[in-house]
Amino acid sequence: MSTRTSALDAVVFGVDVQSGDVRGNAPSYALVQFDGESVERDVVSRRKLRRLVQGEAPALLATDNMYELAENKDHLVHFLRELPAETTLVQVTGAERPEPLSRVAKRNGVPYGKDPMQEAEAAARLAARNVGQEVTAFTNTTTVKVSRGRSTGSGGWSEDRYTRRIHGAVKRRAREVAATLDDAGLEYEREVTEKYGGFSSAVFTVAATPDEIPVSTGRSGDVRVETERERRDGIEFRPLAKRRDHVVVGVDPGTTTAVALVDLDGQVLDVHSTRTADAAAVTEWIIERGRPVVVAADVTPMPNTVEKLRRSFDAGGWTPASDLPVDEKQHRTREEAYDNDHERDALAAALYAHDDHDDQIRRVTRKVPRDVERGEVVKRVVAGEESVEAVVDDLRGDDGGEEAGTEHTPRELTAEEKRIRRLESQVERLESSVADLESTVEAKDDRIAELEDALEAARREERRDVRERREVSRLQRETNRLERELESERERTEALEGKLARLKALWKLDHSNFSDVAEEKQGLVPVKVIEQFTREAIRAADESFGLAEDDVVYLRDASGAGRSTAELLADVGPRVVLRNGGLSDAADVVLFEEDVPVAPADEVTIQEVDELAVARESEVEAAIEGWDERAEARRAEQKKELVDKLISEHRADRGEVGDD
Repeated sequence: MSTRTSALDAVVFGVDVQSGDVRGNAPSYALVQFDGESVERDVVSRRKLRRLVQGEAPALLATDNMYELAENKDHLVHFLRELPAETTLVQVTGAERPEPLSRVAKRNGVPYGKDPMQEAEAAARLAARNVGQEVTAFTNTTTVKVSRGRSTGSGGWSEDRYTRRIHGAVKRRAREVAATLDDAGLEYEREVTEKYGGFSSAVFTVAATPDEIPVSTGRSGDVRVETERERRDGIEFRPLAKRRDHVVVGVDPGTTTAVALVDLDGQVLDVHSTRTADAAAVTEWIIERGRPVVVAADVTPMPNTVEKLRRSFDAGGWTPASDLPVDEKQHRTREEAYDNDHERDALAAALYAHDDHDDQIRRVTRKVPRDVERGEVVKRVVAGEESVEAVVDDLRGDDGGEEAGTEHTPRELTAEEKRIRRLESQVERLESSVADLESTVEAKDDRIAELEDALEAARREERRDVRERREVSRLQRETNRLERELESERERTEALEGKLARLKALWKLDHSNFSDVAEEKQGLVPVKVIEQFTREAIRAADESFGLAEDDVVYLRDASGAGRSTAELLADVGPRVVLRNGGLSDAADVVLFEEDVPVAPADEVTIQEVDELAVARESEVEAAIEGWDERAEARRAEQKKELVDKLISEHRADRGEVGDD
C-alpha cells in the first residue's frame, strides 16, 4: 500500500478524452499538468501524451476512467508496462465500481466542470490530495534472465569451441548478476540450465521492482540480459494513501506496551508491542493507522496510562466487569496472530470491547445514510452518547434553517409522506443489507479463487506425478526389453561360439591333412550336410559353411531335384554325393554326365553334430569305388544300347532301299 502523504513534491498529470474514441481513430486528450500551485493545460494526441509521460515521468497520471487510456485489459497492461518506474496510474473515482467524478470532486472540495479540460484538472487535483486508487497489473517480483546473445552455430572456430565460449560467457555474466544482487541485499531465487562449457541461460526471480534492481539490461557480445516484471492475474487497485478508519483500540500498558487495532466489523488490523517507545510514540503509532472509537483494557479499573490515552482521542472507554482470565483471553484470540503475551492481552481487550459494542454498531450502521461516514457517527454515538439522527444532521450541516428564539411547530405529515419516509427507511436498510451481501459475495469469490488456484496447483502436481510414473513405466519396459535382448544375444553368442568351435574342428579336418588332428580322429573326412536337394538349400549350405570342390556332400533328402538343381550341385564339383532317398531321373542323368559320384548314404557311417558331420575315409573311398563300378557297367550298357540302336536303324534303312 502506498505511503504517500502528498503529491505536491512532483508533477501530477490529469487526463481526459477531448475528442475521438480510444477504440476507434486516434483520440486527442485534454492534459493538465499540476504541481500544487501552477496549472498547465494542453490538448495532445495519444502519441504525444506517451512521449510527455516518458520524458517528464510525472509522479501520478490521473484519470476518472483507466479505460480512456487503453481499449481493453490487455492494452491497459501494455500501457502500464510502458510507464516510467516513477509514474503511478491513478483512477480517482474508485476501484472496480467507480463513482461519478462530479460526486468525488464535490466530496473533496475540488472544482468540477463537464468540459474535458475541467475534468482533467479535477482528476489532477484529486490525485494531488491522494484521492483515488493506484492501478497496477504487476507484483513486486521481477525476473532477470541471462541468456545467449547469439546462436551457437559455426562461428569461425570449430563449433565446439565456439559453443563453449558462449556458454562460458553466460555463466560469467550470471555470476556477476548474482554478486550484484547480493551486494544490493535483494532476495532472489536462481534457476540455471547447464550446457556444454557453462550455462545456456540463468533465470533470477528477484523480490523487487525493476527500478530497484541495479542490473543493466541489453545485449553485450555473446550474452543478453532481460528483465520482466511478474504480471498479476488481473488488474489490482490499491488506495493511493493509507486510510485511517475508525477502530477499537486495545492497550496493555507496562514495561512492554502492546497495542491492538480492530475495525468496526471486528477484523484485526494490526498488533504492536514495544519496550522503548513512550506514550507519545504509541499515540503516533495509533494515529497513523486509525481513529479510535473505543479504547479498552483487559483489567478493571482502567489503568491511568490507558485512561490518558483514551482522553487524548476523546474516545469511549471499555473495561471488563472483572479482570479477564488468561484462558478466556487465549480462547478469544485463538484464531489471531500475535508474538507475545502482551500483544495477546491487548488484542483480547480490543476484541471483547468490540463484542460488547457490536449490536450498537450494527444498529447505527443500519440508520446511517450512505452519504454519511459511518465511523464518525459510531464514535459520537458510542463515546458522546448522542443520537444517530442528531449526529447525522450535524454532519450534514442541517440545523433546520431556523433563527434562534423562533418557535417552530412541525406540521403533521400526510399519510403519503409517512409512507415515503417508511419506504426510504426500508430502502436504506435494504441497501445496507445488499452492501453486506455484496461484501460476503466478494469474500466468497476470493475464497473460491484461492481454492481454484489450490486445485489447479494440485492438478499440476498430479499431472507431473502421472508423467513421472508413465516415464518410469516406459523406462522399466525398455529395461526389460533390453534385458531380454541381452539374454537372447548371450544365448546366440554361446550357440555361435559352439558352432565356431565345431567349424574350426571341421576346418582342421578339411585342411590340415590330419597331421594335427587327434589320433582318435584320424581317418575321418568332413561331410557337408544339405537338408534338401533344392537350389535354396544348396545356397544356404554354401553361405553357412561353404561348398568347395572335392567336398563330401550329404543330401538328407535327395528327392524332387530337377535338372537345374543338379547342375548347380555339379558345378561345385563334389568328391561324392551321399543321398537319402532316390534321385529324380533328370538329376541322376546330370550328375552321371558330370562324373559326380553318387552313393546311398547307408553305405557310409555318418556321425552328425548339428549341421556338421564326419565319415570314415575308407567307407567314403569304398562308396566311390562302388559308384565307379556301377558307372562303368552303366556306360557299357549305354554303349550296347547305342550299338543296337544303330544296327536297328541301319537295317531299317536297307529294307527301305530294297523295296525301292
